[in-house]
Amino acid sequence: MDLEAILDVMGCKTRRDILILLTGEPRFVSEISKELEIGQKAIIEHLKAMEELGLLKSSFQKIERGRPRKYYDISQKVEIQICIDRDTIKMDVKGDDFSKLQEIEARFSLGHEDVIEDLEELIDRYDKAKKYAEILLMEAKRRKNIIKLLEGNIERPY
Repeated sequence: MDLEAILDVMGCKTRRDILILLTGEPRFVSEISKELEIGQKAIIEHLKAMEELGLLKSSFQKIERGRPRKYYDISQKVEIQICIDRDTIKMDVKGDDFSKLQEIEARFSLGHEDVIEDLEELIDRYDKAKKYAEILLMEAKRRKNIIKLLEGNIERPY
């Protein structure tokens, strides 16, 4: 998930208020609008932005009278880590590493056969993440060896 987009969404108090409402239960537009005392058109725009980002999901539910209502719910756990200190500013999006895989598995178990492309994309992402982790590991080991060398704890390779 794109960190900049998440920060943009979370920078808006109305969107944070919507997310807080949705932690209790899925809701439809007019419920959210009434609770927050904000027009439905504005609520729809906020919901659309958060759904496009992947923070929210929507589903239609039938009611006794009238047409089905579109309910919004939080789609996944997203954790943002921000570290600011004298030497560093680090921001990272933490999440359930296998949530996307579990989502695909659930769709497949419900009979959806259109998961092949999603699985291929996910495997590609996992492969890239593994390669990146391996590069970071090599760099960490290299730095550790440099520090040991500078401290005189290991002999220089000739």
